[in-house]
Amino acid sequence: MRIVIRADASLDIGSGHIMRCLVLADAFKRKGHHVSFACQSLPGDLNTYIAKRGYTVTVLKSTPKTQLNEELPEGYLFWLQRTELEDANDFLKCVSQVDAVVTDHYAIGKEWHNIVKGAFDCKVIAIDDLVRDHNADIIIDQTLGRVPSEYTSSSTVLAGSEFALLAPMFAKKREHAFDIAALNAPIKVLVSMGGVDKPNATMQTLQTLINEDNIRITVLLNPLAPHYEEVTEWIALHENVVHQDFTENMADLMLQHDIAIGAPGTTSWERACLGIPSVLIPLAHNQKTNCEKLIQQRAIEVVSLDRIKSELIPAINTLTREWHKYRDANLVICDGLGTNRVVEAIERLLFSDDSLPVAIRLANESDIKTVFEWQCHPETRKYALNPETPSWEQHQNWMRKKLTHIADFFYVITWSKKQDPVGVVRLDRVSAGNYLISIFIDPKQHGKGIALKALSLIDDIHQNINIHATVLKDNQASQCLFTKAGYERISKEKFIRKELD
Repeated sequence: MRIVIRADASLDIGSGHIMRCLVLADAFKRKGHHVSFACQSLPGDLNTYIAKRGYTVTVLKSTPKTQLNEELPEGYLFWLQRTELEDANDFLKCVSQVDAVVTDHYAIGKEWHNIVKGAFDCKVIAIDDLVRDHNADIIIDQTLGRVPSEYTSSSTVLAGSEFALLAPMFAKKREHAFDIAALNAPIKVLVSMGGVDKPNATMQTLQTLINEDNIRITVLLNPLAPHYEEVTEWIALHENVVHQDFTENMADLMLQHDIAIGAPGTTSWERACLGIPSVLIPLAHNQKTNCEKLIQQRAIEVVSLDRIKSELIPAINTLTREWHKYRDANLVICDGLGTNRVVEAIERLLFSDDSLPVAIRLANESDIKTVFEWQCHPETRKYALNPETPSWEQHQNWMRKKLTHIADFFYVITWSKKQDPVGVVRLDRVSAGNYLISIFIDPKQHGKGIALKALSLIDDIHQNINIHATVLKDNQASQCLFTKAGYERISKEKFIRKELD
C-alpha cells in the first residue's frame, strides 16, 4: 500500500504534527507499506529530519510568510500560506500513484480532501483535534474525552486518547511505570516545551526553579528552537541543570523523572501513558482543550505563560503532595496502544473482508447488562474457571472494577457493519509484561470464527506483552482455538503467546 502524509512543521506551526505522523509512518512501515511525506519548505521545518528517518520528502511550493494570528482558530489558515485549492493542486502535481493520503494540518480540510479524492480515487485519513469538516474515510482525534458524535460527517471517527499516536516504546515502558512506588528525593523534573518554544517558556521555567534545593532539572530542547543558544549557555552555568537534545528514547528519559513541565501537545499523552504528573504551560490556542480535559481528570496543574514566576512552584508543590493521585489519574488516560488501534482500523478500511467484519472496542458502562446475560448463559459457565453464576449485584461490582482498573484491558467484540456486540475478550495483568487472557462469545454466535478473528486483533494491538491462557482440558473447542491462534502449549491446560516485537 502506498501512503503519502501531508503535514508541515515550522517556527509558527511547531513540530507536533510531523512528530506524531512519523510515529504513524513507522507503524505503517513495520507492516510493509510504502510511506512518504509531502511538506512545504518553511523556516524551522523538519524536512531534513524526516529524510534522516528514512522517508522520501516531496517538497511543495511555499509562499512568503504572512502575519499569523495564533490566538484565533482562523489563524490556522495562515499556516498553509495559500488556499486549500492551491495546495491541493500543488500536491497533485508532485505526487502520483497513491492508495491513501493522511493529512495532519489545521489549514487542510474538506475542500482539499474533495480535490485529492477526486483525482486519485484514494482513501483519505484526517488527523484533527479541532472538530473541523472533512471528506475523510477515517478521522483520528486523540483529544481526551472526544466522542465520535462531535463530528457531523459520515466518516469513521476514532476519537479519544485511546487513539493517541505514541511510539511503541511507551506501551512497553508503561509496564515498568505501574511498579514505581514512590517519589524520589531530590525531585527530578523534566522540562520540555516542544520542538520550538517560540515564547521561550523554557528560560522562564528554569529561572523560576533554579534556587529550589530539592529539585534536579533535565531540559529537553531541540537545536532548531529559536532560543536554543541562549538556553544552553545559561544551563552550562548551573550544576543542577542538565540539557539534552531530543532523543529517540523518550519513554526511558521520562521514566527517569518524577514530574514534568511542558506544553500540552502530544507529549501530554506520552506523560499520561507513563503516569508522570505534570505542570502544563499552554503556548498556543489549540492547546486549550487538552488542558481543560486534563484538569477535569485531576491529572495536571496548569500555569499560564505570564504567571510562571508566581505560580509554578506552588503547582509543583501540589503535585508532590498528591503525587500518587496524579500518577494514577494519568495512567487511566492513555495506555500507549493508540497507534496500533489506528493502523488496525486503517488496514481494515483498505483491506476489508465483509465475510467476517469482526472488530474490538474498549468496553464501557453501557455493556454491563449485555455481558451479564452472556456470563449467565449455561454454555459460558460450563467451562469457566469459576463455574458459579454471579448475581446481578456481584456482576455490576466486578465489571465496574474491571473497567476502571488501570492495568487491565476489557474489550467488547463486535460483528457486522452495525458493530453489534457478540463477545468479550479481557487481558488481566499478572506481572510486568504478562497478561492472562479470557474470551467468550455470545452462545448464539458460536461456530462463526469470531473468537479466532478477535484473537488476531488482540495480536495486532497488544504486541509488546506475553499473553497467557488457561483452558480446562475438557474444553476442546477453546483448546483448539488457542492452538489455531498460534499460542504455544506449555502444559495440558496452559498456553502462551509470547511478545511479538
